[in-house]
Amino acid sequence: MGIKTVEDLLRHFPYRYEDFSDIIPITKVKLNETCCILGKILEIKNSRTWKRRMILTQAIVQDKTGAIKVVWFNQPYLTKTLKQGDMVCLAGKVNLREGGIFLSSPIYEKILSTNEQEELTHTGRLVPVYPETEGLSSRWFRYILKPLLLEFKNKIPEILPRKIIKTENFLPISRAIWQVHFPDSISQAEKARARFSFEELFLIELSVLKERLRLNKEKAPAIPLNVELTKEFVSSLPFKLTDAQKKCTWQILKNLESPAPMSRLLEGDVGSGKTVVGVIAALNVVKAGFQVAFMAPTEILAKQHFQEVIKLLKPFKVKIAFLTGKEDKIVAQKLENEILEISRQKLLDKARKGEIDVLIGTHALIQDKVRFKNLALCIIDEQHRFGIEQRAKLSTARAGEEKLIPHLLSMTATPIPRTLALTIYGDLDLSILDEMPKGRKKIITKVIPPEDRDKAYDFIKEQVKLGNQVFVICPRIEAGNNQAEKGKKGEKDILGWAEAKAVKEEYEKLRKEIFPDLKVAMLHGRMKTKEKEKIMKDFKNKKIDILVSTSVVEVGIDIQGATVMMIEGAERFGLAQLYQFRGRVGRGNVQSYCFLFTDSPARKTRQRLEAIVKTENGFELAQKDLEIRGPGSL
Repeated sequence: MGIKTVEDLLRHFPYRYEDFSDIIPITKVKLNETCCILGKILEIKNSRTWKRRMILTQAIVQDKTGAIKVVWFNQPYLTKTLKQGDMVCLAGKVNLREGGIFLSSPIYEKILSTNEQEELTHTGRLVPVYPETEGLSSRWFRYILKPLLLEFKNKIPEILPRKIIKTENFLPISRAIWQVHFPDSISQAEKARARFSFEELFLIELSVLKERLRLNKEKAPAIPLNVELTKEFVSSLPFKLTDAQKKCTWQILKNLESPAPMSRLLEGDVGSGKTVVGVIAALNVVKAGFQVAFMAPTEILAKQHFQEVIKLLKPFKVKIAFLTGKEDKIVAQKLENEILEISRQKLLDKARKGEIDVLIGTHALIQDKVRFKNLALCIIDEQHRFGIEQRAKLSTARAGEEKLIPHLLSMTATPIPRTLALTIYGDLDLSILDEMPKGRKKIITKVIPPEDRDKAYDFIKEQVKLGNQVFVICPRIEAGNNQAEKGKKGEKDILGWAEAKAVKEEYEKLRKEIFPDLKVAMLHGRMKTKEKEKIMKDFKNKKIDILVSTSVVEVGIDIQGATVMMIEGAERFGLAQLYQFRGRVGRGNVQSYCFLFTDSPARKTRQRLEAIVKTENGFELAQKDLEIRGPGSL
């Protein structure tokens, strides 16, 4: 469980409490209710039930008001622990059998006298229930923790400043550690939990700020802001930059002028133009005589960035190359119009000699063999935790020169509420693209109930007739094999949902039954890279009408002709994921649609899906997701 020291054990906190604090007379116990009683064992014995081949331990326990039968199942050792005449405190559920009511498998605790009630550990109080694993029960944790707490509670150093403890009215550490394990009341348990929750965040924040201070001591290449070059690039674009793009570009270019390494997170909705902002920064760095590494999480996305960067930088004679972990032949653009294939080794040599200006690829870029002559900027898509060590690994200091850390621009289309972003990424400066390019049409989003499925299929046929394309997203690659997961037709699966739609089955159904006259293809993560690339190329070139896929298309796929996004089992995806899927359509100037299919009647599902129907802005949606689901585990 990761518990290696006494401190780890003391900080293994309960996740809930059983309230056994109210000890009642035996005559007051009620059927089907959990209760706590105190009494003397009149008799206790084991017997075997031949029907179920089970050992029953049966006892009679009596107090001043009456007696009750107690039954434990398959715990024969209890007759060695509990003897006739022992005083016990028992907590459990009252059940009914032919012989009358009885206490079923209660938690037990032997006591010396009724006056020692306040010393109880497992019963007669608020009882902590801990995260457990095989061989380590909550009872064991309580048994081991109580004497340790008595021994150590006053020896634990206080790490929160006195001023904070006073202003926030926190319990001091010695009291908080006792109250979180063996609280006097639920309100005391909550006060202790509040203190430790604050402490955890406080330490995260301190480490984040410490990282920022450490980063500020490092040295980076100072890149002068080239205003004329930037103006020339902007005027070469076939569209106008939004005000948000201009503002974020300015923040980044000014940041690059500093000799301290930039660490910036560029947050922006799907389609808000993050790549263009990154390319402006890259162009400034390249024309100042330095190199740029551009990293993406998947090969599909890396290849797409490669193609887009080539297009954007075509007039500027920039040497651009592409590298992934799997290919022997690497595509490189040597000069403005010449694209050639060279071997991996040749490409690595060129990067080392500084003959490649921009190297685009997957995580293959942070392998040991990749070296740059003078790397000054790392642009990283959807990968925010990229620290000094990783940057230093990419960048090699030249002989006799001071070690320089490259600047970092991290980009994300996952909108994080600002407060949460500042908490998690406090070591990164934030630039936010909160504006979409002009002329984009709002994507019409609808939740489709099962009875309207055929209407949606008819609508899709009409869209394809108009020359448009369709995505169909499924939660799984193939149907579950085991019976518990799969369920019989119409049954619910282990999560209580109807069985998730699977790509392979849906592909066959759509291809053969629903759209036999249309070109339907399939895409999922288990396919070979070349196969995936061919399908995406065919889809982009309009050789495919409908693409049935898993969430591999969630990030960065740009298909101008796609106007319908159909999501099966929408309740199985998070709001941020659904938002990303929806962003795959509506990239051209044609009206686009997103259909959310769900069989779930749950109110929370409806609430979440309605949030995406009503919300256009990713940051608003992230805020709603935070309100509906909470922050999860930070």
